[in-house]
Amino acid sequence: MSSKSKTPAQADSHQSGSGVFLSSDRSSAGAWLAGLIVLVFVAVPISASLAFATNPNTQQLFAGRLSDATTGGYQAFWWIITLLLVALPFLVGFGISHLSSRALAIVAAAVAILVIAAVVLGQLFIF
Repeated sequence: MSSKSKTPAQADSHQSGSGVFLSSDRSSAGAWLAGLIVLVFVAVPISASLAFATNPNTQQLFAGRLSDATTGGYQAFWWIITLLLVALPFLVGFGISHLSSRALAIVAAAVAILVIAAVVLGQLFIF
């Protein structure tokens, strides 16, 4: 055992936090929560796209380009959509845990603009 006393930097090297999570785990907890919230929002679209991907008779429900596609192309399209929707909660959680607050604000603003544009274009061309 050494006779040197611990310096304050060495004495406070352990991690402490309040509550259940350590201070370094807070971003991880936020990422899990954000991923879970996104999963709740995309659960129904995942179910629908999986149903469209596994049942080729649903191709008759769509008029236009999807009804003119081959059965294989139709199923491939919906499998790609399903995989992208399944990956979305993981991507959101990873992004929140690894991006800075400024980068998150920029991404959130870009997503908000895209959602507003989609709603406006949907109102113009669909209804």
